[in-house]
Amino acid sequence: MAKKAGITYEEIVRQVQAGDFKPIYYLMGEEAYYIDRVSDFIVQKALTEDERDFNLTILYGPQTTGEEVVNAAKRYPMMAERQVVLVREAQTLEHRDVLSYYVQKPLMSTVLILCHKNGKLDGRTKLAGDIQKAGILFESRKLYDRELPSFVSSYVRRKQLEIAPDACMILCEHVGADLNRLAGELDKLVVAVGEKKVIDSQLIQDHIGISKDFNGFELVAALAVKDVMKANRIVKYFDSNPKSFALQPVLASMFRFYTNLMIAYYAPVKSEEGIAAWLEQSVWQIRRDILPAMHHYTAMQVYNILSEIRKTDAASKGVGGQKTSDGDLLKELVFMILH
Repeated sequence: MAKKAGITYEEIVRQVQAGDFKPIYYLMGEEAYYIDRVSDFIVQKALTEDERDFNLTILYGPQTTGEEVVNAAKRYPMMAERQVVLVREAQTLEHRDVLSYYVQKPLMSTVLILCHKNGKLDGRTKLAGDIQKAGILFESRKLYDRELPSFVSSYVRRKQLEIAPDACMILCEHVGADLNRLAGELDKLVVAVGEKKVIDSQLIQDHIGISKDFNGFELVAALAVKDVMKANRIVKYFDSNPKSFALQPVLASMFRFYTNLMIAYYAPVKSEEGIAAWLEQSVWQIRRDILPAMHHYTAMQVYNILSEIRKTDAASKGVGGQKTSDGDLLKELVFMILH
């Protein structure tokens, strides 16, 4: 999960849940999901609803300065144990370095939260060092694609539900690494699942609109075992339904799969568990796609396929001057892979 200098999102949540509040939290990084979740959770646990009227101050970076943040943080709470000062868009805060003077001797009855999205504070600065000594400097990084299934499974488990492996992969392939959107789609499924307690691919098709049979994940599965009929059915469906088909995500799924397949050839241990550990994927994924594909493709064939996927991607963006439809480009690529 999102990590920073020895502390994780989960560890911050556990500390706050236990009533251990730090005087300053600097939440930064490319992944907005964890920044939003941590800041919201701290506010929720630090103050009751009644206390927020007088003890929650929300400031916005473009409209304030470091001096104003410090002045707000130096105020004492009213009829409450603590106050919270929440600074959104802290990446645009002017005179941010002034905060360093406050952080060296912070007011312990104030919880100061700064949300710095789409970037991070230079760890070499004095301010970064002072924050690490007095509070939490947390970096929320983008998750790798291979980490998305774990995110989805954990999210669903917290709702006391389960998600089928194929449903998990279909959702991850379709949505990608936008965690706020992914969580939003999962919330829809949590409401829709009812007493079944298991989110399956049919539920995803019914409520998210992703076909359980015709998607990039199923295309990769067909290519893995060189199932010509299934692969061609999916490609034909994509070509006939351009509104439900985007070439770039499909190419990304294919490229990711064949890249992993190439890496799998070099796994020190060729067992399901060994390859799963090597690729940092689930044994289910290895058993379903990688191991069968290792019997159908040589390393040189995979190398050539990766090259063709790159060419198709370039052609789809107009490189070479040819105007070929996305459907025809995918047909040509799949034909090359299967034959």
